[in-house]
Amino acid sequence: MTSKPLTVVKCGGNPAVDAAGICADIARLVHEGHSILLVHGGSGEIGRLAGRLGVAQRTLVAPDNVSTRYTDPDTLEVVVLALAGAVKPALVAELSRHKVPSVGLTGMDGGMLRARRKSAVRAVVDGRTVLVRDNHSGRITMVDTELPETLLKAGYVPVVSPPAIDENDRPVNVDADRAAAALAAALGADQLLLLTGAPGVLADVDDPTSVQSTHQISPTGPPDASATGGMALKLIAAREALTGGVTTVRIADGRTPEPVSRALAGAGTTVHVSSAGAPTHSSRTREIRT
Repeated sequence: MTSKPLTVVKCGGNPAVDAAGICADIARLVHEGHSILLVHGGSGEIGRLAGRLGVAQRTLVAPDNVSTRYTDPDTLEVVVLALAGAVKPALVAELSRHKVPSVGLTGMDGGMLRARRKSAVRAVVDGRTVLVRDNHSGRITMVDTELPETLLKAGYVPVVSPPAIDENDRPVNVDADRAAAALAAALGADQLLLLTGAPGVLADVDDPTSVQSTHQISPTGPPDASATGGMALKLIAAREALTGGVTTVRIADGRTPEPVSRALAGAGTTVHVSSAGAPTHSSRTREIRT
């Protein structure tokens, strides 16, 4: 655990999200004394690069309506190239431009994120539930905090993304929101901010003004039916962070000026677990039960 309160910020990969604005806001907060770890995805860049390379993209929709990226071997290569080769260097350069030292990492560095690869994934195809194999995605099972803690204590902003490393020491794609949640819990972060291309959790998905100031999620099972796609995964990530000991989780707009400061001040949706168990986290290595 770091010596001062830690905030984990997840910068969404939606092209509408203002990554430069997020970095500028993080820089200002760091200069004011805040300790911040930045996690990022890169769905926009993954899609753009896949198109250039001619790699077909598929989305798997589970029976509980949660959607994830289908990661075949070619797509896994695109994910690594896009995140580690394009999105991450741009974020590190932007932070450097604001005189903030940062270090770009994937979950594989230092064995930071360990995951169990899913041998098969249930997906709904043409109204039928089928098993999809050859999917190089997994669920995080352990976080080793030694590397990010060392960097945070030295005054750096760690910039972290998938992939993780699987049980066979091979790269495996993991959801970036859930990676942020796992890191926040293992590091004992006070706050997790999930910045996305929406103003928060909406009561009506067709009405962007219907932002819920708070949202309750049950301690188990899928989110309510109104949350679909990426928002459903964000709510699952929020639940995992909260049950792991993170005090505050907010899903907020990453397109606005000073998005991190606004989320810290209460903008967006604050997520609560309706009845959570006792929080648990350790200072270095945390095993995640699945």
